[in-house]
Amino acid sequence: MTTFTIRRALSLLLAAVIAAVTLAAAPAAGAAQARVVGVREISPRVSLVSVYSPAMKRVVSSHVLHPAGKPAGLPSFYLLPGAGGAEDGISWYNHGGVKQFFAGKRVNVVLPIGGRFSMMTDWQRRDPLLGVNEWQSFFTRELPEAIDRTFRTSGVNALGGVSMSAGPALDLAIQAPRRFRAVAAYSGCPGTTDPLGRLAATAIPMRGGANPFNMWGAYDNPAWIKHDPVVNAGKLRGKTIFLSAGSGLPGPVDGGPVEALGGMFGGNVLEAIALSCTTNMSNKLRSLAIGHRFNHRPDGTHSWGLFAADMRLSWPMIARAIGA
Repeated sequence: MTTFTIRRALSLLLAAVIAAVTLAAAPAAGAAQARVVGVREISPRVSLVSVYSPAMKRVVSSHVLHPAGKPAGLPSFYLLPGAGGAEDGISWYNHGGVKQFFAGKRVNVVLPIGGRFSMMTDWQRRDPLLGVNEWQSFFTRELPEAIDRTFRTSGVNALGGVSMSAGPALDLAIQAPRRFRAVAAYSGCPGTTDPLGRLAATAIPMRGGANPFNMWGAYDNPAWIKHDPVVNAGKLRGKTIFLSAGSGLPGPVDGGPVEALGGMFGGNVLEAIALSCTTNMSNKLRSLAIGHRFNHRPDGTHSWGLFAADMRLSWPMIARAIGA
């Protein structure tokens, strides 16, 4: 083989390597972008925004609370729903008093309707009952990008989750570190690998009739560790963090005798579990010297009275973090 032939072969090989690296680094050709497919103006301060998710090939709607006139340059606060994904009508919008609380505040509050029993994560396999779940992709990339374009936001965000979505809110803030400056977990169970956290993360999909092992695989799959906010708590350093839980004892914060009575039939146990899980998360943050606020009330069952009270309590620190 002549010197010229060797050089030509090396040149062709080098060109092939460069092309392969370039293709690997480039985004997939024709990758679809989430887009707004409908906006219904419910009032001058409330819009129902429908966004098509390429990851899930479905449309997901969100109520968006905003000042009249939709002024540009405002931050956004995403409040995720509980186990029913707000598809059951149980939501911040209907029960959390958010319309009244955020009236006049300089922020877009995004209230998604979707993600029931999904732990708000990307599942490894399609579930026969819940279908395709790519909620991490939706909440950390698709929905914020669509909201930012539609409302001409500042691009600064905070995230809160309640009950089922409380632990996942912390996980989403870890998985997308540049997306959220502040995160709040109200009455949930952070942790996926300790006994109580694993029980909760398994029981919630099963409650919806889904196979929990379609989510992150079997318990020995590394994804269970990857999505554990307690194990990965160090990655929350630098963010504003709010944690809360009640004691499980019915009391005034629940909102009245009817709510307190309902809390005694299961809500007391759920909140006691949430308190144990949240205390574990707070202890881990404290051991890492990561600043946060943990509001542990002497009363409160798993009720909207409690959730709303803690959301209102968290707002000043979240507002400071995002410039609202």
